[in-house]
Amino acid sequence: MLKRVMVENGLVEGLPAADPRITSFKGIPFAAPPVGENRWRAPQPANNWDGILCTYQFAPISMQHIPGEDPEIIYTREWNVDTSIEMDEDSLHLNVWTPAKKANEKLPVFVWYFGGGLQEGNTAEMEFDGERIARRGIVVVTINYRLNVFGFMCHPEITAETPETPANFGFLDQQFGTRWVKRNIAAFGGDPDNITIGGQSAGGGSVMAQVTSPTNSGLFHKAIVDSGLSMTAYPGSLFHKEKTLAEAEQAGVDFFKFLGISSLKEARNLDALYLRDKMVEYKAFWGPVIDNKFYVGDANELFMANRCQLVPMMFGHTATEFPDRPLVKTVDEFVTFARAAYGADANEFLNLCKSETGSISEMLYKATVSHLEYSIRLIGKAKASAGDKTPVYYWVFNAGIPGWDNPGAFHSVDLWFFFETLSKCWRPFVGKHYDLARKMCNYWANFIRTGDPNGKDADGSDMPLWRPFTEDDPNRICFYDDVCVDNRVPDDLMKFLMRQFLIKQRQG
Repeated sequence: MLKRVMVENGLVEGLPAADPRITSFKGIPFAAPPVGENRWRAPQPANNWDGILCTYQFAPISMQHIPGEDPEIIYTREWNVDTSIEMDEDSLHLNVWTPAKKANEKLPVFVWYFGGGLQEGNTAEMEFDGERIARRGIVVVTINYRLNVFGFMCHPEITAETPETPANFGFLDQQFGTRWVKRNIAAFGGDPDNITIGGQSAGGGSVMAQVTSPTNSGLFHKAIVDSGLSMTAYPGSLFHKEKTLAEAEQAGVDFFKFLGISSLKEARNLDALYLRDKMVEYKAFWGPVIDNKFYVGDANELFMANRCQLVPMMFGHTATEFPDRPLVKTVDEFVTFARAAYGADANEFLNLCKSETGSISEMLYKATVSHLEYSIRLIGKAKASAGDKTPVYYWVFNAGIPGWDNPGAFHSVDLWFFFETLSKCWRPFVGKHYDLARKMCNYWANFIRTGDPNGKDADGSDMPLWRPFTEDDPNRICFYDDVCVDNRVPDDLMKFLMRQFLIKQRQG
């Protein structure tokens, strides 16, 4: 097995994973430390080192609030179990799991961006152990990147200093790390011409940002987006809207005022922990900026317009995450909302949501849709209109999740299954869960390998056929207590909301 690998900056040494056929390399620096003059600057080339760099453990996580401080949050008991985890501004490192016995085996490569709202998260979370995917002949890479104010703050002085890279430093870290993979992964037995990027939640949104960036031509060849679409079915937004560069610069100016400073030099001289704590106190969201360089517009809209890398993609979500409904509290407000939103079509909407009891709760229940399903179905329609036949595969996860908290198919729980890391979880998973996880991991590995998720299970039997999702054939795989196929058409409410989107799109 590969134990020592020469990369562009020096020699790295890894350790056998739990399965000794897999070698893990943890904490490889892919960029220079983003500190001092490199704070709020595009990532710079990593420094060379002498001798052997022992990559035996994860590097410190990016600056963020201390994970796991609130015991009432489900993610604290799920994987943010160590409040003492090391944190440092010098965090631009990646991790590699490889099954290769020698370099140049040309194994498919999977590059993963973690989620956390672009405000938190890290590659050391238990569910992201790449060993099980690697056992299927895949080289797995997880990339750390800057978050929150460290990764997404803008300021007029930053723009003046580096006008070509004035924003989105966290996204640029992901890109820089993926480019490092492109240059170096052959030494780990990977194929630089067969790279799949993937991510979940904000990591999925990051994949969309990378897929729609005009600066990424040829960098990757397939993509997986798990719970990472942000189109909403109703007026308003479930999520934070991207800022223009001018808006983001003003937000940076305002934050500097809060800090009691007036210059970029002063800000770069602040202690990282102090800056982190003041950021938490400030309670702002720091996220994507339309800088017209890397990020040139709403990623979902760009993708639907085919202004993107045309690569095979997988989209999916859990069944119960982020329901979308009108933000009203009374029946009168519901009616007023419908009239304002849909004009002459308001009565059709009201009839679809009609309450037999006259209750607002019943109306809102009938009006509730999955914004993720809505997004994916619109993507299918848009791709059909554009004549784009690049395959898109769609899944829904709704397995029964055990535990005293009866959580349902909550946001992110499918990660335990796709990475096949159930044994690391406290939940009392049983045989059917492990069987499902094996199949889900198989599907991902097949897609990473060839762009087609189909193939055989461990016993040599064919797994259920997963056809691409199209408007005419809305095929999706459902991961329930077992795998099943569902190609139902959208219901009447979903059709109405999709039609309203297209009307507004034509109106500009």
